[in-house]
Amino acid sequence: MTKRQETKYKINRRLGVNLWGRPKSPVNTRDYGPGQHGQRRRKPSDFGLQLQGKQKLKGYYGNISEKQFHRYYKEASQAKGDTSENLIGLLERRLDAVVYRMKFVPTVFAARQFVNHGHVKVNGKRVNIPSYRVKEGDIIEVREKSRQLPMVLLAIESTERDVPEYMEVNFNKLQGQFIRVPKFDDVPYPVQMEPNLVIEYYSR
Repeated sequence: MTKRQETKYKINRRLGVNLWGRPKSPVNTRDYGPGQHGQRRRKPSDFGLQLQGKQKLKGYYGNISEKQFHRYYKEASQAKGDTSENLIGLLERRLDAVVYRMKFVPTVFAARQFVNHGHVKVNGKRVNIPSYRVKEGDIIEVREKSRQLPMVLLAIESTERDVPEYMEVNFNKLQGQFIRVPKFDDVPYPVQMEPNLVIEYYSR
């Protein structure tokens, strides 16, 4: 098992949820935390709930650093409108998140690596920055040389999840369009997310 997989599975068990809705998640058989004291259960404090809500949302999007995630919160809080909705919109506009949503790769971790390795184009130009911010109307596609990669072929054939309605995908061309920035209720999280707890955590 790779270090990334170990970390990913520990996130699931530490939070006690199948964060990405995957059938192989260890939470499906062991719904307690990792380590020697994982089975001890305590009622979390308000701070504990807020921290857990933040860790769950941050963990869902893969290897986002705490510094970067906090930057998203600050930007969301300074923009007009509801801070929770703004935060979700910023996270869903990340290129790695969009590639994952379009089912070009099987996991958010794979999406980050896929973008990093230069397999993705945005509006015809290669982009290798996972945090690149996609705009409404942008065309995202898998480079022609990368379209026969086993990971891509397995991902597009998977029935684990569907493409959300705020984007359109042509699987024959491995090309999609980001139609609009989603609202929180539009995002198909496999577990309950509470961005309001993230706002409470950072605004303490």
